[in-house]
Amino acid sequence: LNVDNDLKSQRIEQAELRLRFLILASSLLFVLIGGMGYLYFYARKKNKIITAEKENSDRLLKNILPFETAEELKRSGTVQPKKYNFSTVLFTDFVNFTSSSEQNSPEVIVSSIDYYFREFDEIITKHKLEKIKTIGDAYMCAGGLHNADTDNLNTTQRTLSAALEILEFVQKTSNNPPANVIPFKIRIGVNSGPILAGVVGQTKFQYDIWGDTVNVAARMESNSEPNRINVSENIYSRIKDKIAFVYRGSIDVKNKGTMKMYFYE
Repeated sequence: LNVDNDLKSQRIEQAELRLRFLILASSLLFVLIGGMGYLYFYARKKNKIITAEKENSDRLLKNILPFETAEELKRSGTVQPKKYNFSTVLFTDFVNFTSSSEQNSPEVIVSSIDYYFREFDEIITKHKLEKIKTIGDAYMCAGGLHNADTDNLNTTQRTLSAALEILEFVQKTSNNPPANVIPFKIRIGVNSGPILAGVVGQTKFQYDIWGDTVNVAARMESNSEPNRINVSENIYSRIKDKIAFVYRGSIDVKNKGTMKMYFYE
């Protein structure tokens, strides 16, 4: 009888041990599953944050740089300077901006520039041009900076169409200016030719273009007249059979001598 009781006690103890082991194992399994679930959802959340940050960075980069340049920078970390055999460069500048700045508050000046340049951005984007930069009240953009943009005549026509829309917008604004927007007049200059393009700087890098083509475009703008589009002989000789121009004659240009200029009507 005592032997039977001992066997029963041993079996009960063994059963209790197995039960405790199963309970412990189950608890550990639940903890492990919970931990893995937490890590899984944490990793998903982290990946979503990383993906969102990457998309924001890509969007910002593509707002600063042309698409091909942004992709090259992401791929290799650097951007090689590139020569374009043909580009059409456009400059704008507001007439009497300095005197207007002295007569108006900083808030009005900034809101006015922002009002105009936002519309300029939309116009040149529509015509597939690339915004290069703004310097004070000057606005600079160019066509022909994309690998697929190989039709030189079309590039020039699109740039002139953008120049005309910019002028029409400025004139419309001048006739009926919104509140806190100064009714400016504008000078516009356009030139075509080869350029160099690249990214300069490290902490605040900037996409820019260089060359005599750019310098002449700037001279076309500075030698233009209020609310007129002044173009170079390069533009005129390339597209004179398709677009009407008014010959201005030869005009003395700083550091360039005399240059023939034309108004695009």
